[in-house]
Amino acid sequence: MKNNTKQTLKIYWSHIIKYKLSGLIILFSIVVGSSINIIIPLYFKKFFDILGSEQAREIIADKLVDTLILILLIHFINWIFWRIADIFLPHFYAQLVVNIQNTCFEYLHKHSFSYFNNNFVGALVKRVGYFTNSFRDILDRVLWEFIPLIVKMSIIITVLFWNNFILGLIVVVWLFIFVVINWSMALYKMKIDIKRSEAQTKSTGFLSDTITNNSNVKLFCGYKKEVKGFFELNEKVRKITEHSYNLDNIFDAIQALLVVALEGMVFYVGIKLWEKDMFTIGDFVLLQSYVIIIFLHIWNFGKMIRRTYQNLADAEEMTEILNAEHEIQDIRNANTLEIKRGKIELQNVDFYYHKTRKVFDKFNLTIKGCQRVALIGPSGAGKTTVIKLLLRNFDVFGGKILIDGQDISKMTQESLWKNISLVPQDPILFHRSLMENIRYGKFDATDEEVIEASKLAHCHEFISDLPEKYDTFVGERGVKLSGGERQRVAIARAILRNAPILILDEATSSLDSHSESLIQDALDKLMVNKTVIVIAHRLSTIVKMDRIVFIDEGRIIEDGTHQQLVEKENGHYKKLWELQAGGFIAD
Repeated sequence: MKNNTKQTLKIYWSHIIKYKLSGLIILFSIVVGSSINIIIPLYFKKFFDILGSEQAREIIADKLVDTLILILLIHFINWIFWRIADIFLPHFYAQLVVNIQNTCFEYLHKHSFSYFNNNFVGALVKRVGYFTNSFRDILDRVLWEFIPLIVKMSIIITVLFWNNFILGLIVVVWLFIFVVINWSMALYKMKIDIKRSEAQTKSTGFLSDTITNNSNVKLFCGYKKEVKGFFELNEKVRKITEHSYNLDNIFDAIQALLVVALEGMVFYVGIKLWEKDMFTIGDFVLLQSYVIIIFLHIWNFGKMIRRTYQNLADAEEMTEILNAEHEIQDIRNANTLEIKRGKIELQNVDFYYHKTRKVFDKFNLTIKGCQRVALIGPSGAGKTTVIKLLLRNFDVFGGKILIDGQDISKMTQESLWKNISLVPQDPILFHRSLMENIRYGKFDATDEEVIEASKLAHCHEFISDLPEKYDTFVGERGVKLSGGERQRVAIARAILRNAPILILDEATSSLDSHSESLIQDALDKLMVNKTVIVIAHRLSTIVKMDRIVFIDEGRIIEDGTHQQLVEKENGHYKKLWELQAGGFIAD
């Protein structure tokens, strides 16, 4: 996997700068608060130097009280600045996290249909979650750990250099060695964390896939196979995670040795300076205070770096999504598609899947406005591809597609989809109420309009029998409904949308004969004054179409009305019609 650390940080930073004022106030408060924390030990040094002086106890006591009051005052000022940071932080955090999630959501949904076909839903959800959590963790660590660390170390080094050059030099050299070692270790460990994140994504995707196909797992006795596959993926995750933890333990052991070395060196130098009367009791107190501060902050430095890189590794996959260009995009200043008659033209269209399987070579098809056309032919002939290209699920490689003379590649995708109603063979519904699912065809529709569309689609009957009626939630992908019920809901949605172009992809395939006869009447009314494309294998459903186009191997081999085609000697359509005799053809 490509290391996208810079790109990830760039995305994070682009969101942070939107809230400059809050960010600057928080940053200023943390810097001042951290600085005051380091200044306080200087007054404790003064406190103990006074305590060790040879003046009269009354004088010493007065000076100690004055110093104590000053220390308390400084503590109060410090408290004020930290509280200012606390006040601004909730809004700052909440807005940033929400905006990060919104950015992921917006950009992810702009990817093409094929992108979602090639990625597991569970893996995509995991990437969004990891990206957001990583941002929150990194921001939290920078504000509360990295910035205070930099400020405090800078002041400590300055004070030690001011008091004694050798002490300051020892701390600077030690910090340099400590940082270089930890940074190098963190960079090495990041490679392991990226592999861990990749392994977790595969495991999550496998889990999502098996849950989606839980019925297949049961009915085809695949339980043991899937369990074994999941265990093997998780074993890879376990090995990488264990290796990562072992590296953390090694790093901690090295840190501990460095910490012991620093304490020994600075106090040895302090003793030698005291021996020469160049060091006071207060200096020892100051040195001990600073050593403790260094230990408290720098001890976690290695973990901070490693966790930060671990967060960046977790965000890596989502960064790739955000950096990947959308496969299907609106051109700059794209026009809005306007439908007058709904004439559709495919002119010299070239298209192939995966750059290897060619479907169309100079394919031409013209559908007049308000004409009802059925596309038939064997599986893989190109019928569904015509629909996908018309909907811009994919872009053509050559030629163009026109609607009322307007090249759809130069129109906005939203305006294209707004003018087309699609009833797919296997409708997928939201895990929302029936009312919301049907209203998805027209967001501003009233309840009465939704119910009227439901009646026309003959789904009002079964909805009325449900305990919660139109407020019934249908389950993920609509699993609580039968295939026929989902199809009727999809038809109701199309009726409500009332777009000038209607596409029916085996729209009645999941219906029983009685339901089909009812809905066929509704579809006949829906087709009035619309350009209609019907994909059907059951020929009895298309005999009333204005045209029937037989496609095979990406070519139109027959085109005409039902009557014309059944009268054609040795015609492909005639053979199918005789074979079905009003029945079915296998897909």
